[in-house]
Amino acid sequence: MLIAGSLGLGFFLRWLGLPAGFLLGPMIAAIGLSVGGGAVSVPRVPFQLAQAVIGCLIAQTITLPILAEIGHEWPVFVGGVFSVIAVSLVIGWLLTRWQVLPGPTAIWGVSPGAAVAMTLMSEAYGADQRLVAFMQYTRVVIVASSASILAAIMAPAAHGATSEAWWPASVPAFGGTLLVVLLGFGIARLLRTPAGPLLTAIVIAALAQDVLGLDLQLPLPLLAASFAFVGWGIGMRFTRTTLSHAVRALPAVIASILILVAVCGGIAVLLVIFAGVEPLTAFLATSPGGADTVAIIASATHVNVAYIMAMQLARFFAVMITGPFFARLLTRWSGYAAVDQRP
Repeated sequence: MLIAGSLGLGFFLRWLGLPAGFLLGPMIAAIGLSVGGGAVSVPRVPFQLAQAVIGCLIAQTITLPILAEIGHEWPVFVGGVFSVIAVSLVIGWLLTRWQVLPGPTAIWGVSPGAAVAMTLMSEAYGADQRLVAFMQYTRVVIVASSASILAAIMAPAAHGATSEAWWPASVPAFGGTLLVVLLGFGIARLLRTPAGPLLTAIVIAALAQDVLGLDLQLPLPLLAASFAFVGWGIGMRFTRTTLSHAVRALPAVIASILILVAVCGGIAVLLVIFAGVEPLTAFLATSPGGADTVAIIASATHVNVAYIMAMQLARFFAVMITGPFFARLLTRWSGYAAVDQRP
């Protein structure tokens, strides 16, 4: 039932145009079974290997042209990146202060980084991973929908946009990619760091790609299976109590997302006025929808993809570095007594 439901929902959500369909579908299927009393145990090793595969997916965006773009216009990137982070932290602090969501969960839930990475990292720092996933993917749906509509209005579709391949283009390169996944997994097991497979795979894959010239090959079946394991791992932790809490918090979550999107749009306007950035490029660069979602939308429109991905990537790493510190700090300032939310 879990596999059949995941496949059906995953392909349906992809058909609707949601980039994270193969993660959201299995997550929804797992939540349904778990809440209905049919929870299935998700093995730890495949779950961690899936994290390493997603790390390679993120590393594909860390190219030398993007790094050069960041270095060339670093003052603009610093201002744009930390403005978005500051707004998200204020919203997270307010949600915590008003006890809409528990402890650091609100702060990680509104963190404007890659949704998969933020969800995987959040549990290691005291957040409720289930509610973080609920917040992150509610934002992904809202931002992806609004950004897609705006992109369709402001710019015509670009011809020849890359599509996901079902099979690897190069068998040796695919073998190298799998080796990177295994290295990231193995090193993370030794170091025992929070969200280790994800972070170690990002570093190893980026070095292999940019220094050794490895063409990272991630065919759609491998990505779909990895997304499914992550979705199952998160979804199976939901209970009726957790789901009820998530539904009660939905109005506040949606309001916080709309405020964040509006403020990011204001920051995009400042980039247009003071940095001379093209409007749609500025909007997608500051969009809090996650680098993977924005990359797919950007690749289908006539925009400066390198600029967009450079700012998204810079913000992703800034959130990863500063997220744990600010989550602890703002939780203390909010006066909320942090407790372990896991069953």
